[in-house]
Amino acid sequence: MEAPTLDVGNVGIGSIVKDTAADIEGFRRQVDEIFGKVDKLEQRTNEIEQFYLSTSKKQLGISKGSSIVKDKDKDKHIPSIKKQQQDASRREAAAAKRMQELIRQFGTILRQIMQHKWAWPFLEPVDVEGLNLHDYYEVIDKPMDFGTIKNQMEAKDGTGYKNVRELCTDVRLVFKNAMKYNDDKSDVHVMAKTLLEKFEEKWLQLLPKVTEEEKRQEEEEAETQLDMQLAQEVAHAKMARDTSNELYELDVHLEDLRELVVQKCRKTSTEEKRKLGAALTKLSPEDLTKALEIVAQNNPCFQATAEEVDLDIDAQSESTLWRLKFFVKDALEVQGKSSAIAGGVNNNSSNDNNNNISNNKRKREICDAIAKSAKKKK
Repeated sequence: MEAPTLDVGNVGIGSIVKDTAADIEGFRRQVDEIFGKVDKLEQRTNEIEQFYLSTSKKQLGISKGSSIVKDKDKDKHIPSIKKQQQDASRREAAAAKRMQELIRQFGTILRQIMQHKWAWPFLEPVDVEGLNLHDYYEVIDKPMDFGTIKNQMEAKDGTGYKNVRELCTDVRLVFKNAMKYNDDKSDVHVMAKTLLEKFEEKWLQLLPKVTEEEKRQEEEEAETQLDMQLAQEVAHAKMARDTSNELYELDVHLEDLRELVVQKCRKTSTEEKRKLGAALTKLSPEDLTKALEIVAQNNPCFQATAEEVDLDIDAQSESTLWRLKFFVKDALEVQGKSSAIAGGVNNNSSNDNNNNISNNKRKREICDAIAKSAKKKK
């Protein structure tokens, strides 16, 4: 079966525009620039959509953030993301400094414990080989001693303790290891148990300050996260407004370019209109619907979704006719390729042709989307 075709000759821009090669090249360049801008705006739109999709899944400050981003005046009072990051860095530095002060105070407790007359077995790592403690590492998972703790407290390479509770855990580990490995009645066990009790008493004196600092850091972290979220929402709201404005400017530019091209287009002949009308009847129902939508974009009175549609080819504008020609030509080519494949015909050049058709379809979709958007704004 012969595939349907639309014999309108070469419907490239060179056959449409009746002016010089320089004009044609100028149109091509402007169209390419528009597509480049559309791609960038599309990427930006995807970024905005992804941000709001991810934000909608979070519970923290959603209602508050939503109310702020809708108010342009309030936007101005929310610091930028960069400013929020700077503030967060300053808060983190201040919190780290306060925690180091607590570690210093903990160091005083540690020195008092280390100076006790029973602390000597715990000042250095256990001499496993010298004492012939062959099963030590089978019993003790993580050896610990005061000397190791002190060295880590004084470390300058970033491996030191970040908070007091890490220190507290290691000090307890020193005594618990000794109590675990040694018999209840052994001297080392009794010494470790006694020093652990003394340590816990001193730790309880420092604990309120530690708890207060931890609560403060938790509140500051929550506040930082909320502030950062609000700043991001404001930034993305501004990005959305800017994108909308740029799309509108692109609408205007495309409409101006379309009018300019139409002015320079040759008129569609009666024979071409007849062939176009005949070709429309060969379209699939889906493609025919799309063709009618093209007509409706430039003709508000045309009811593309009516049960019965009366399409007067002669009453259509030149721009509509040329858009229909492009669409119908590509649609029939796709139908022809599909018919050929179904009939077992193998054409090595079909991939290139399909790529060209796909590119043309992509450009049409962009133009149609912009045209619809422009129509809504009018």
